[in-house]
Amino acid sequence: MSSAPVFLVDSLAHAEPGAPLTLDGPEGRHAVAVRRLRVGEELVLSDGAGRGALGRVAEVVGRDRLAVTVLERRQEPEPTPRITVVQALPKGDRGELAVSTMTETGVDAVVPWAAARCVTQWKGERGAKALAKWRAAAREAAKQARRLRVPEVAEPLTTAGVARLLAEADFAGVLHETATLPLATAELPTSGSLVLVVGPEGGVTDAELAAFATAGAAGYRLGPTVLRTSTAGPAATALLLGRTARWG
Repeated sequence: MSSAPVFLVDSLAHAEPGAPLTLDGPEGRHAVAVRRLRVGEELVLSDGAGRGALGRVAEVVGRDRLAVTVLERRQEPEPTPRITVVQALPKGDRGELAVSTMTETGVDAVVPWAAARCVTQWKGERGAKALAKWRAAAREAAKQARRLRVPEVAEPLTTAGVARLLAEADFAGVLHETATLPLATAELPTSGSLVLVVGPEGGVTDAELAAFATAGAAGYRLGPTVLRTSTAGPAATALLLGRTARWG
């Protein structure tokens, strides 16, 4: 039996068992026209911030609206330690792929980084559209993974901004192909925040490495092979989750 599909709503403040709710707008249209949900079928409504409600379709109202009866409330606890990946901007749609895969894996936040060697640059309207695509990828992947928490996709940061983020973390690291320390043996805190930087295809510059080292971030390697920037983040997220109680 397949799991109930997840749909995002603005609020679940009144989602008590037995209460009626309405799913409409783009999510309602997707439920009716794409998922073809019918009366009696179950679904999960989520506010994307850890709160959810298992419900049953009471009525299909037109092409874009469902009347739902709440069966039970659900809560996804705050993750600890919290994992943030600083992702250098890749070419094409690889950024969206990275965000989607990291979300399915279990990342908690993604920070776009305009590294010196990034071929892609987010400027003006183009940057706003690219950021919107990353955020949409996180939302859709969270629904696919049955997560009640949609990872935050932050505004893009400069190298100085990333350094400040690293300085505030309980664990800070930079994936770098010439690093000798394996991420698999790094000492990790059991709570707090883990922040890991994934560089661009062209690599992290000496100046960027120096800035991050000053902020307390050591260089780490994943393994003997060099991964694309769009796959390094998901691989590192899985490794960190496996070494904490998150996947225990």
